[in-house]
Amino acid sequence: MPMFAGLDWGGAAHAVCVVDTAGAVLARIEVQHDATGLADLLARLARIAPPPELPVAIERPSGLIVDALVEAGHPVIPIHPNVVKACRPRYRASSGKSDPADAFMLADILRTDGHRFRPLTPASDDIKALRALVRGRDDLVAQRVALANTLRSTLESFWPGAAIVFADIDSPIALAFIRRYPTPDSAARLGPKRLAGFLASHAYPGRRTATELLDRLRAAPTGHASEAEADAKGELVRALASALDTIVNEIARLSTRIEHDIAELPDGQIVMSFPRSGRICAAGILAELGDVRERFPTEAQLAAEAGVCPVTHASGKARGVTFRWACNQRLRKAITTFAGNSRHASAWAARIYNQARQRGCRHQHAIRILARAWCRVLWRAWQDRTAYDPGRHNAAARLA
Repeated sequence: MPMFAGLDWGGAAHAVCVVDTAGAVLARIEVQHDATGLADLLARLARIAPPPELPVAIERPSGLIVDALVEAGHPVIPIHPNVVKACRPRYRASSGKSDPADAFMLADILRTDGHRFRPLTPASDDIKALRALVRGRDDLVAQRVALANTLRSTLESFWPGAAIVFADIDSPIALAFIRRYPTPDSAARLGPKRLAGFLASHAYPGRRTATELLDRLRAAPTGHASEAEADAKGELVRALASALDTIVNEIARLSTRIEHDIAELPDGQIVMSFPRSGRICAAGILAELGDVRERFPTEAQLAAEAGVCPVTHASGKARGVTFRWACNQRLRKAITTFAGNSRHASAWAARIYNQARQRGCRHQHAIRILARAWCRVLWRAWQDRTAYDPGRHNAAARLA
C-alpha cells in the first residue's frame, strides 16, 4: 500500500506525519534535531515502509535532515512554501498553525498532488562545495556593505573629510588611513610630505597626489563634536575599520578560491564561455543552476526560477503582468549581473537591451528582458554540455 510522509522542519525538533492513500494518519513522529533524533527518525520510518517506497515532502530542500533522508534512500520532494500557504485553507478555516498539522498537510499534498512535483536529485559534491563558497561570499559582501555604511555614517557625524578623502571607504588604503587617523586631532599635523610617506608605505597606486588628497580632506566640512565625543567616536571608527578590513581580506581570499574552483569544473567552463560572465559571476550562476539537468526540463522553467520572466494574471477580459517575486533570488542576481555586463561585449545583447529601453522600459526591466533572452541560450548550452559559440547563436550571428 503506497504511503506518504510530510516533514515540518524546526530549529530544535521536527514533526513528521505518515498517511495512507485515503489520507488516514498512520504515524505521527516528533524527533529532536540531533544525531540521536535523526537516527531514530530513519529507524521508525524504516519500520513503516522500505525507504524507496516512502516519499517525504518537505518545504526546505537542504540541510542535514534532507541529506540524511536522501542517503537512507527516501525520495525527498520539495514543495514550495507558497504552495503550502495556498493549500492551507483546504485544511482549516482559521489561521491557526502547528508543526504536526503542517506535517500532515505536507503528507496529504504529496498524496493528492505528488505527480506535480519532482523528487529532489542531489547535486554533486563539487557543486555543493561551490554553492557553499559562493553563498558565504555573498553573505560577507552584504556584511561589508552594512559595515561600510555604518562607518561612513559615523565619520560624517564628526569628521566628514575622512569619509571622502578616498573614493571607496572600504578600500584597503581608506581603511588604513582611518585606523591611523581616526579623529580630526590625530590628523591635525598631517602635511603633504607625511601623507605621501603614508601612501607609499601602503602601496597607494597614485591616482591622486598627496596634495590633492589633503586638499580634499581639508575642504570637507568640519565637525563640532567635543574632544571627549570625538575620542569616543574615534575608537568606534577604528574598531569598524578593523572589522571591515578583516571582512575585505576574507572576501578576497574566498574570491580566489572560487575563481580556482569554477575553472576546474566542466560546467564552469560552459558558463564562463559566455561574454563578460567572469569567474565570480559565473560561479554564482552555476552554484544555483547546479549540474542536475532534469531539474530544468525547459528553458522557461529556468527563466521562472531565475525570476527574469513576469507573472501573467488573466481572467475574462482582464489581463495583467506583474513582477515575479517568488524565485531564486541568488540566481536572479547572478544572471542579471551577467546580462548587464554582456551588453558591453555582445552586439546582440546590446541590441536587445537598447530595444527594450526604446520601448520605455527602465534599466532594471530592460536587463531582465535581456537576461530572459540569455536564459534560452544558457539553458541550451547547459543541456548540450557545450560552450557558448556565437557562430551557433543564430540571432547573434546575423549581426556579425
